[in-house]
Amino acid sequence: MTKQTLSFSRADSAKFFRTLNKRVNNYFKENNIKRTGNWKLWLKTIIMFTIFLLPYLLILTLDIPGWLQLLLTVVMGIGMAGVGMNVMHDGNHGAFSNKDWVNRLMGSSIYILAGNVYNWKVQHNVLHHTYTNIHGHDEDLEAGRILRFSEHTKWAKHHKFQHYYSVLLYGLLTINWAITTDWQQMTRYMKRKLSYGKMPSPIANWSKLVISKIIYVSLWIVLPMLVLDAAWWKILLGFFIMHYVAGLILSVVFQLAHVMDEAEMPLPAENGTMKNTWAIHQLETTINFGAKSKIINWYTGGLNHQVEHHIFPNISHIHYGKIAKIVKETAQEFNLPYKEYETTRKAIVAHFKFLKTMGMKPAVSA
Repeated sequence: MTKQTLSFSRADSAKFFRTLNKRVNNYFKENNIKRTGNWKLWLKTIIMFTIFLLPYLLILTLDIPGWLQLLLTVVMGIGMAGVGMNVMHDGNHGAFSNKDWVNRLMGSSIYILAGNVYNWKVQHNVLHHTYTNIHGHDEDLEAGRILRFSEHTKWAKHHKFQHYYSVLLYGLLTINWAITTDWQQMTRYMKRKLSYGKMPSPIANWSKLVISKIIYVSLWIVLPMLVLDAAWWKILLGFFIMHYVAGLILSVVFQLAHVMDEAEMPLPAENGTMKNTWAIHQLETTINFGAKSKIINWYTGGLNHQVEHHIFPNISHIHYGKIAKIVKETAQEFNLPYKEYETTRKAIVAHFKFLKTMGMKPAVSA
């Protein structure tokens, strides 16, 4: 990752963001509602945790056949992704509640999803939301040498097949959190002295990571091995299935917002200056999908409304459907792009077509 300092242009003579921000603020003021979550979000939180944890309790306490146990691990994966998108995400953006302790509590749900709050906030809130789709700065574009998400990434022969094998790798997202990613990220971020807010104590930060991992393994692997009359490999298989389902859902949802042909991936000038202002940069690099689907809107925690989320990350996702009209109309008024796919299916097809394009050997410049 480059350490080049970036800055966004301030040349927005039309004052797009100032106008948009005023209109969105007026929406909340005129309707006398808070920008954070309400009873609908609390109800959704209960439902998501139920989908995630109830099957686990049933597996631990009831004598049910193996095939049903495996089916329940699939349900757990669906609930796990749901908690991540709806509860953890809003909490760690400070959007779940106007009370800091509630946001911290809900954000801490990432620990039972195998992640780490510090790492997630740096990677997501700092690097991704600030430097969206900028090669060498937004780690969401980094996939080692296995996948090529950007034309700025070095091409390799195996990338020709990435539109086939990528979906197999997407499911490994959260299990990688549990095994390798958190250790690597904390080492990298602490070395670079990155933080979202106050820089944590290295000792406290590493201690929290170690302790949380021990508790996580004890809860999800050791406990079932002690309680269940099942072979160890069956327990590990169930654990893997849960993670794979969650990882696949989360990865696909994330990719549809930014790893698409329509999503710009601009590079800074030599002096580190970006062409557009930050808000306009978000419009250029972000895409919505399936906004008319009540199921997609509800389950993905508004992550299908990525345009609204990237411009207003501190507003709870339960409001995105309402403010989307304001954002779209304002963008069109200022002759700026508002990128969206009508359906999730079309967005998925477009994503894998883009992967195929990125997998082709680049033409040699004359």
